[in-house]
Amino acid sequence: MRLDHVSYAVARESFVSTVQWIGSALGAGFVDGGVHPRFGTRNFILPLSGGTYVEVVTTLDHPAADRASFGQAVARRAAEGGGWLGWVVSVDDIAPVEARLGRTSAEGHRVRPDGFDLRWKQIGLLELLEDPQLPYYLQWLVPVEERPSADPRTSTTIHGVSIAGDAGSIAEFLGEPADHPLDQIDVTWVADEEPGLVSVEFATAHGPVTI
Repeated sequence: MRLDHVSYAVARESFVSTVQWIGSALGAGFVDGGVHPRFGTRNFILPLSGGTYVEVVTTLDHPAADRASFGQAVARRAAEGGGWLGWVVSVDDIAPVEARLGRTSAEGHRVRPDGFDLRWKQIGLLELLEDPQLPYYLQWLVPVEERPSADPRTSTTIHGVSIAGDAGSIAEFLGEPADHPLDQIDVTWVADEEPGLVSVEFATAHGPVTI
């Protein structure tokens, strides 16, 4: 069970400025990730060292954004003023997660600007909509060298995440111990009025940066 990426959602009018702000804070520029046609969203990504990446995502003016769970989650977070949407864990085989949650995963894809069709399976967005502290699961359907984290643009890594919520609920959802639910990433539980991903701590060449 490993952290794949973290997602920051914003309104369309704040999309470019947010990409520039986070990229400046982390010392590297984002790249255009492309469009998620099934979800009605688009993103820019920043591949980090350590096999993770940051995604800044917004909705498109498209009906899919109202229908798809991911589009709904992005739109809701953007309407709240924008911020961390959530955290995503990757698994090699999503079938056991499907069995545990009692439904099949959804297939997602986005066409990168270079024309490559990036494909994956995901599950857990319904839970994220109901309880923003929970992550969702992803299984990549493309070779390792084509995944968003494959070509780091910086030496920056994700050191830890701070989550407002109930450690026991997340441990049960992940099937991992509450004191260390993710490999190689520190998880800190904090008190907050609203559950969810509160902040991400990055280790950069110029010292720690928390967003």
